[in-house]
Amino acid sequence: MLPNTGKLAGCTLFITGASRGIGKAIALKAAKDGANIVIAAKTAEPHPTLPGTIYTAAAEIEAAGGKALPCVVNVREEQQIINAVEKAVKTFGGIDILVNNASAISLTGTLETETKKVNLMMDVNVRGTYLTSKTCLPHLRKSRNPHILNLSPPMNMNPMWFKNHCAYTISKYGMSMCVLGMAEEFRGEVAVNALWPKTAIHTAALDMLGGSGIEKQCRKTDILADAAYCILTKPKSFTGNFIIDEVLLREEGVKDFDVYAIAPGHPLIPDFFLDVETDMTAMKQERYGASQAFKEEKKLSGSQREGPGGAKVNAASAPAKPLSPVAETFRVIQGAMSEEHVRATQGVFQFELSGDDGGTWYIDLKTKGGSAGVGKPPVTADVVMSMSSADFVKMFTGKLKPTMAFMSGKLRIKGNMTLAIKLEKMLTQLNSKL
Repeated sequence: MLPNTGKLAGCTLFITGASRGIGKAIALKAAKDGANIVIAAKTAEPHPTLPGTIYTAAAEIEAAGGKALPCVVNVREEQQIINAVEKAVKTFGGIDILVNNASAISLTGTLETETKKVNLMMDVNVRGTYLTSKTCLPHLRKSRNPHILNLSPPMNMNPMWFKNHCAYTISKYGMSMCVLGMAEEFRGEVAVNALWPKTAIHTAALDMLGGSGIEKQCRKTDILADAAYCILTKPKSFTGNFIIDEVLLREEGVKDFDVYAIAPGHPLIPDFFLDVETDMTAMKQERYGASQAFKEEKKLSGSQREGPGGAKVNAASAPAKPLSPVAETFRVIQGAMSEEHVRATQGVFQFELSGDDGGTWYIDLKTKGGSAGVGKPPVTADVVMSMSSADFVKMFTGKLKPTMAFMSGKLRIKGNMTLAIKLEKMLTQLNSKL
């Protein structure tokens, strides 16, 4: 990990969303230098599912060696931002660094994204970042080495990063456009940069999105804290950059990245907006112990593949010819189902598959006993998933993680995202049988 140098001693950092996760990690790293931290976040009372409040974060910051000023701030409310900035200046004499970390996310398509969700993402990610920057800038310009750091990605115009979650992408790129514009507008006065992780970072928010077990495919918030510290201790001439955490830390001489991993040696999920080769990740996942049951898939697909009109999945007798990979997968799923799976999931999933063995298939984990097979489900589907049949087989045999398939555009999801996450949990249990 990157050692502290003491360069942030006495500096005042205004960090949005600092009560937990990445924002708190950046705060704690700066606190070790003896920095002053303004915790600008919403959570004053304990949240029913998310850990931490502005007051528990303040206690941790002071225990780490810093001074803390907890402020209740919803960045959607301009007056709350103004009040917190005024309080910070009155308490610490000024503001040296602004970290725009607060963010909202909804990984839904255009027709599935409610207007209130669109408003939330635009208000928090774009408008909140803009207004907080605007409010802090007069004070930042008085600092010796002022910085604004936005937790936002490089603006990758590959359409795959828009098609599954257009509103979210627009909102995050809005934060990045603030970097692009303000870095030039305040060049020579205030450094303005963006920081983004190369891999998924384990936070409470990610647990809610990805479900239990996803943490093994993530890095700790420490890697972003180290990268942010590196940026914020550079001179203000370092500006207008879109920085990837691992790339920067390698340039700084960090060689051991296992220290940042939740499960060292385990394959990692690449983060959004960074083009990667999914199949290479799948190969790495296989190397680290993913299910091997379908290693013969290519042999089956070459000489023994059946068309969509092949044997029914639910047929009691064994087919004369080997089932196709998709049909075999559904046969095993049907056999592995239990009342426990039905009780725990309570969802109906419809799959629209393209390519060989394409067509409509379903998994019913709501009706008593559960069922799986070809055609539309017996009741209306809660979730509709669209992907190629080849990727479907990879996903259900552990060679392609559903989260990775979704993030890379190989899987489209319409409907209840919470149920989609529950299905991923069930997949983890089924992999040993597939």
